[in-house]
Amino acid sequence: MRVGVFLVAAGFPGRSPGEVLRDTVEAVAAAEEAGFDDAWIAEHHFMSYGVCPSAVTLAGVALGRTSRIRVGTAVSVLSTRHPVDLAEQAAILDAASGGRFTLGVGRGGPWVDLEVFGTGLDRFERGFAESLDLLCAALDRDDGGTVAADGEFFRFREVPVVPAARMRPVVACTSAGTVALAAERGLPMLLGMHVGDEEKAAMIRAYGDRARAGMDAPAGASPSRWEGHAGHVAAAVGYVADSTAQAVRELKASMPRWLEPGLAGYVPVDGRPRPQRDISGYVDFLCATHPVGSADHCVASIERTAAATGLKHLILMVEGAGEHARTLENITRLGTEVLPRLREPEQP
Repeated sequence: MRVGVFLVAAGFPGRSPGEVLRDTVEAVAAAEEAGFDDAWIAEHHFMSYGVCPSAVTLAGVALGRTSRIRVGTAVSVLSTRHPVDLAEQAAILDAASGGRFTLGVGRGGPWVDLEVFGTGLDRFERGFAESLDLLCAALDRDDGGTVAADGEFFRFREVPVVPAARMRPVVACTSAGTVALAAERGLPMLLGMHVGDEEKAAMIRAYGDRARAGMDAPAGASPSRWEGHAGHVAAAVGYVADSTAQAVRELKASMPRWLEPGLAGYVPVDGRPRPQRDISGYVDFLCATHPVGSADHCVASIERTAAATGLKHLILMVEGAGEHARTLENITRLGTEVLPRLREPEQP
């Protein structure tokens, strides 16, 4: 079982963005010391839900502060970025870190980001597949490789990819459409913490079905890339306390202070109604669904998810208390009290 931390860079009230970003890097270093396999950093724009607008930039800082742990983006928003630019940045981090960087990408949403960065609603609604294919092409190159584009959204002459890298991005999947795109390209999925085990299992089954449906393969696709991929990753809230009642009580007191103003920061670009969420109900769902509780409860919850879904890689959102000292304590306790019980025994 691989277990990482998921850092939203959550903007709890009373904390400045600069402070949150510094604390996020410190949390990655703490996760390395605690024995986590990886750390994943989220990206958001113009909101307090998450105050890191460039996950690749902060991942670079975190990689420079660590020596063993892998660092990834969860996710870099592809609808507001040029895929080749993002590929170049990912290749830099891959090369400079000795291969410790993982690129996670997502479609994003119909938010004001599209207006600010000039990519537009059409790119969000129709351009994700083209963007993803161009990103994969730019990240599937040895030294001396080139990339060119002649599509609806990207057209440019052949250029060398410098630095070159061979990387497979992880794709955030929240709909049947993105599941199909990931499966068709043999790319692992990143599943969100807003869905439970049953829905995660259904998405993984749909991925496998699509991956095996060779008749739907894009022209020129290699059959080997159509096998079901075991490298899926799922996010969950992870929070340990002396008792499950205490852990739930603490998160129910803290998380609404972050989620209420944070989720309100999603501003649609075209005036469409913004999805509303029952914050109290959402926190209840997170506490009931994910490893939130005593160490015994957290272990049992993670093992239950693994058994129900087949997932072998979870990343735990550890910032739920909204206090940096408690986040570091949570990381340490998860590393001491939970992770060792999830590792397979070493073979003699």
